[in-house]
Amino acid sequence: MLKGNSSSEQNYVLKELELGSDACTGLNSAVVEEILLNLPAEDVVLKCRSVCREWKLLVDSQSHWRERCRREGIEPCNASRTPADWCLFYFMTKKRRNLLKNPRAEDGLNGWIILENGGDRWKIEEVFKPLPNDKNDKCFATSYGLCLKQQVIDLEKEGYSPAFMDQMQPDIRISDWYAPRWDCGCYYEIFVDLLDEEMNPITVFQPEKVFFEQWNDKTWCQMTHVFKNYGPGVRFIRFTHGGQDTQFWAGWYGIRVINSSVEICPAAER
Repeated sequence: MLKGNSSSEQNYVLKELELGSDACTGLNSAVVEEILLNLPAEDVVLKCRSVCREWKLLVDSQSHWRERCRREGIEPCNASRTPADWCLFYFMTKKRRNLLKNPRAEDGLNGWIILENGGDRWKIEEVFKPLPNDKNDKCFATSYGLCLKQQVIDLEKEGYSPAFMDQMQPDIRISDWYAPRWDCGCYYEIFVDLLDEEMNPITVFQPEKVFFEQWNDKTWCQMTHVFKNYGPGVRFIRFTHGGQDTQFWAGWYGIRVINSSVEICPAAER
């Protein structure tokens, strides 16, 4: 019935479900399972689950969500660490994305709050060397005065409710790429805060500044960190990074940054 999985077929089935549980009595469980697997996951949880006890058990089963993941090509990063909750893994994987706006300098400095704009200010420049497995050709460059930029992520606006954050406390992974110029010393710094609803820090990631000497090999480096078991109350993520050159040369001889990311990780990666 749902082989084509068209929107009209889906709407027909959902309309039939509104008639109540009498419409689904006597259906073979394999047929019911196939119907559920061909409907949107959100409708399966919000509508189909409440039709009758049999459908609720199917929707709540691990096998349903494991099969849905298989059909949609959603796999754990590590096959030896299967998800404890396949439903949660499915939805978190589907929702997973970089929560930072304009991380690749494709839209200038839009999306970023400029906290410090020292020297000759922030500038978008061509990358001197591609990142590993990436073809991005632009980066953010700092100057001889301190340059810092920031984004604040509202988790509820991004689809992660307060109840979800408090109960599940999913891992939060941050990543940032940075590199110096080969001919000038500079430093890089980053600090990321998990904030409560009053914008007060719950936990902070702030490693020591990374210094580069003049005449270095100008290699791209990656900074990563995963927030785990941070407790209830997280509502915002504040991401701040930047730096400057240490020889105070006019122009843009300071640290370069690109491909910053903040992601809510699926359960199988925790």
